[in-house]
Amino acid sequence: MLIIHAKIHTMNEDKVIPDGFVRICGSRIGAVGVGTPEQEPGGQVLDVHGADLYPGFVDAHTHLGMWEDSLTFEGDDGNEETDPVTPQLRAIDAINPMDRCFSEAAAAGVTTVVTGPGSANAIGGQMAAIKTYGTRVDDMIVKEPLAIKMALGENPKTVYHEKSEAPYTRMGTAALIRGQLTKAKRYMEDLEASKTDEDRDPPDYDMKSEALIPALKGEVEVHFHAHRADDIYTAIRIAKEFHLNYVIVHGTEGHLIADGLKAEGARILSGPFLSDRCKPELKNQTPACPGILSKKGILTAIITDHPVTPIQYLPICAAMAVREGMDHEAALRAITINPARICGIDSRVGSIEEGKDADLTVFRCDPLSLTAKPETVIAGGKIILGAK
Repeated sequence: MLIIHAKIHTMNEDKVIPDGFVRICGSRIGAVGVGTPEQEPGGQVLDVHGADLYPGFVDAHTHLGMWEDSLTFEGDDGNEETDPVTPQLRAIDAINPMDRCFSEAAAAGVTTVVTGPGSANAIGGQMAAIKTYGTRVDDMIVKEPLAIKMALGENPKTVYHEKSEAPYTRMGTAALIRGQLTKAKRYMEDLEASKTDEDRDPPDYDMKSEALIPALKGEVEVHFHAHRADDIYTAIRIAKEFHLNYVIVHGTEGHLIADGLKAEGARILSGPFLSDRCKPELKNQTPACPGILSKKGILTAIITDHPVTPIQYLPICAAMAVREGMDHEAALRAITINPARICGIDSRVGSIEEGKDADLTVFRCDPLSLTAKPETVIAGGKIILGAK
């Protein structure tokens, strides 16, 4: 497929091509350039007549396919509330790609998401980056596991307080996380030692510790659910103790400690804020947060936390941030290249560059406008919305 006469917003260092083309080869971008290249005989040509072309949007924190639309317990597969420490759980074993919210996401131009367990457990399980189009999750994976989900603050203590089990307090939650990481670290060291010392037996198989080894080696990220400022700093403290490649999810009070986060080199997935303040730790929730963080030079993405905010409203969330002072281009980066970079999947998605996945959206207006809808959505090199 050849897309011509497009104003291409590459999201690569804010590079914009006023009248350019994108050549798609299979499911990847084969070339990006200026003008109109020679067309291949019999090849599909999409002339967008000066419309704006963007990369597919990326939502770096959702629970898509794990809390299914219009269902309660039957489709609620995001929290295993029987054990507060469950790093061995894999999101891909719970995701239902047939959930209608996948098609709603794709129709809104959201072509890649990170989805995974909720925040009931201190350690919730393994998150995955997947595409929003397809019928089998195994064929939709961008990276899996992408991260281990950990949670601080009110949610774990609320869930297990009701069961009269630990953790009752923030101290208890942090202690559970430290305890399991320490156990996994010793397990990893014993396992490595047994490979070089023939007289030393390997430790008994431990599924939880095995799941945490990639995080301890820095091969996968650790995504810390943290809203309140003190919880954010607890996440950073634990991450530094165990040398974890961490990301702060939500960071609701991040704007109150922006200088501290900048000094720590923190990366923030900001949101949701198109929602109510349903619990005490959200009292300082504001759409101004991502703009404040961005202006401090903190790598920031905007998230929906679907289904908290329905995923199709990701561009609206970015628009709300602009309304509250965020730079317009920064807001676009916050739903394209920034989440891809934060999650380490920017070699595949987040910008329009040669070799990346051919996930593209065509707009006739500002995509952050309340009335904006994509005219065409291309996913995996195929038109899934618009004229074919």
